[in-house]
Parts: sequence; C-alpha cells; structure tokens
Amino acid sequence: MASNSFGEILRIATFGESHGAALGVVVDGVPAGLTLSEADLLPELARRRPAQSDISSPRKESDRPEIVAGVFEGRTTGMPVAVLVRNEDARPQDYEALRERVRPGHADETYAAKYAVRDHRGGGRSSGRETVARVVGGVIARKILPPTTRIVGHALSIGPHRARTFDAATIEQNPLRCADPEQARAMLAFVQQLRDAGDSCGGVVEVRVADPPPQVGEPVFGKLKARLADAFLSIGAVTGFEYGAGFGAAAMKGSEYVADRSNFGGILGGISTGEPIVVRAAIKPSSSTGDVAKRGRHDPCIVPRVVPVLEAMTALVLADLLLLHRALR
Repeated sequence: MASNSFGEILRIATFGESHGAALGVVVDGVPAGLTLSEADLLPELARRRPAQSDISSPRKESDRPEIVAGVFEGRTTGMPVAVLVRNEDARPQDYEALRERVRPGHADETYAAKYAVRDHRGGGRSSGRETVARVVGGVIARKILPPTTRIVGHALSIGPHRARTFDAATIEQNPLRCADPEQARAMLAFVQQLRDAGDSCGGVVEVRVADPPPQVGEPVFGKLKARLADAFLSIGAVTGFEYGAGFGAAAMKGSEYVADRSNFGGILGGISTGEPIVVRAAIKPSSSTGDVAKRGRHDPCIVPRVVPVLEAMTALVLADLLLLHRALR
C-alpha cells in the first residue's frame, strides 16, 4: 500500500499514471464558499505542461481540468473537491523496450523491487507528470491564503549559470523562468547545447513568499521549515532543500547570522514571522540521456517546469498550517 496523500487539515490525495487514462486529485478540507472554476486552474496548469518551448518535452497535452465533485454553482461546498486531467498524448508503446529493463537514475529499479509490479510506461506514478495534481491543489490552496500573500518562484541557477538580479516581471518572459534576463540568455544557450548532445542539466529554484500569514507552523515536529522540506523533497526531481541563509549559515559567525534577518528566511523556531519567506530546492538533471533522450520525449532541463510545482506545494503547506492555526486559536 503506497501513500499518495499530503497534508493534515487541507489534504490532497493524488492518482494516475504518466501514460494511463488520466491523472487527478481529491482535495479534502476545503472551506465552503470559495469561488472555484475550471478556468481558475488553467493558467497554472499551462505553466507546468510540456511543449512550452524547444527545450521542454514535445509531448502535447492540453491539461484541461474537469471538476467532478465539491463545487456547486461556482463555489466550494465544504465537501472534497475532485479534479480530473485526462492524458491526450500518451504513447505507452514508446516504452515497450523498457518492460524488462530499468533506466539508470530513475525509480524503475526501486519500484520493481518494492512492489514486484512496475508500470514501465514512462515511469508511471514516478513520472514528473504526477505533478499535474499538485498544481491543481496549489490553486485551491492559494484561495485559502490571505489575498495579499504572493508566492513567486524562479530559476535561481541552471548548470553553472546563476541569476545576479531579480526582476519578477521577466520570469514568464523567458523559457527558463529566470528573473535575470541576461543570465536567462546564457542559461538558454547552455541548455540548448546539452539538448543537442542528448544530455541534461539541473539547477536551483527559489520560491519567495511575500506577506505570508504569521504564526503558522508548530514549534516541534510540525515546524514550517520541516513541512516545506517534506513538500519539496516529495517531488521526484528535488534533491536538496534550504531556507534563508541555508547551507551558507554553516560558514557564518553567530554575530553575522543574527545581524541580517533575511538569514532566518521568515521562519524562527519553526514558526513564520510574517516577514518574506525564502526557500530553495536543488533540481537534479534529467536521468534520460543519450539514446534514451533521443528516442523519447524528455526535458533537457526540468527546472522551469518545476517552478509552478514548488509554488503549489508552498501554497499547500501554508494553507494547511493556516487552517490548523485557526483551529488551535
């Protein structure tokens, strides 16, 4: 039996495989009376879907959501909200050669050993396509957060190239979702070179939360930083997590650390201060390289498509802890 749910009060349960009939999510704990339509879900799903540029997977998916439960006359009912996204461009036949062998760096090996049954069609549940459901949940979560809370993710680095400036208005104007236009051009050239060679690269995504709700997060095991780390590291492509000064704090003197509150990342004692929250995730290179990359439909750099997923998981954590905080108060 596998765990496919996340959250305490606001809880998502996701289902579906990369090359199955559909993917979806059931979101429980949604307060009644929130306005919600399929049109609300489209912009974020469009940011995550493939075939956005020549450096993303060419798989053609419209990712049109169907709300099948929990909404009546445009408002949530307080019952579980269920959303379905059908696969339109699945090609299970492309993976027939992988039925009896595993791909290096993928979950194929461990899934087969754990369950003795493996969906070889593009990784099944371990595919990045699973994140469709998370993005849907994130849209709903944002409706629970205060209207002034803003969650913005961007590609802080890709390969050896790192953003030096931050201009939020430019993030959606380049295929890498980098907030530094100059570095975005260097990143693009780097990824294109790797794509042509059948190789791939990773990077770092930073998520900034402006005006987050204060006092969310529990002081011991339910710390905000722990819940965010759990959320981020549950994404297949994520290999590391940090907040505030992160690993840089290890090289600081105590006097240096406390001199700049941005080092705290908006979290003290596991509880949000109300100041901006800054978290980062390390994204691994795609494990599909060489002949596998040339035969299949893979991203040479998954970083830009992870950005909306990390934003969604941030929203889910904050909304869940906000509802818990209200319940405790």
